[in-house]
Amino acid sequence: MKLRCRPQPTPKASEGTHMNHGLSDQIRAVAVEKFVQPAIRAGKVQFSVAARDVMHLLRPSGFPAGNWSQICTAIQAEKFLRAYGLEIEGVDGPPKKQGPRVVVRYRVVDPAMQTAAVRASHVEKSTWAVEETPSERARRLTGRLSGLLKEELASYGGGEAFLRWVRSEDEDAA
Repeated sequence: MKLRCRPQPTPKASEGTHMNHGLSDQIRAVAVEKFVQPAIRAGKVQFSVAARDVMHLLRPSGFPAGNWSQICTAIQAEKFLRAYGLEIEGVDGPPKKQGPRVVVRYRVVDPAMQTAAVRASHVEKSTWAVEETPSERARRLTGRLSGLLKEELASYGGGEAFLRWVRSEDEDAA
């Protein structure tokens, strides 16, 4: 007896289980051009982006109406935050953080990325290369390391407890 599996229908993007990544990149590009770069150029450390405003900017280009979950996910994605040295301070709106009433509040946490974002805004859109000074590059690269061991140290009860544990291992080996 052969068992046959019926092909499952592909879920719609509005159902939140399947998203078009090309549209996510389009969402992030609009958010960067219209909200992130202007805020950074103005020297703001905190700013916000409303999902409704992003949708209004995307609709003329044929973006699917009612695709709120993709907009909300794209502007809260780690990829988006890392690229511009941002951190989410809070998300206002419904509990699921999805929908037209969502407003994401950001804080700029990486000054090196802030400088790079301002420079990128002055470069033609066809060329995305950004020159950075050696000190900016060093800050950008080491900024990625900050917090790397945070969870590991917390599992030992903090930095001092971790050092005690390391030192106790060295004493046992001697």
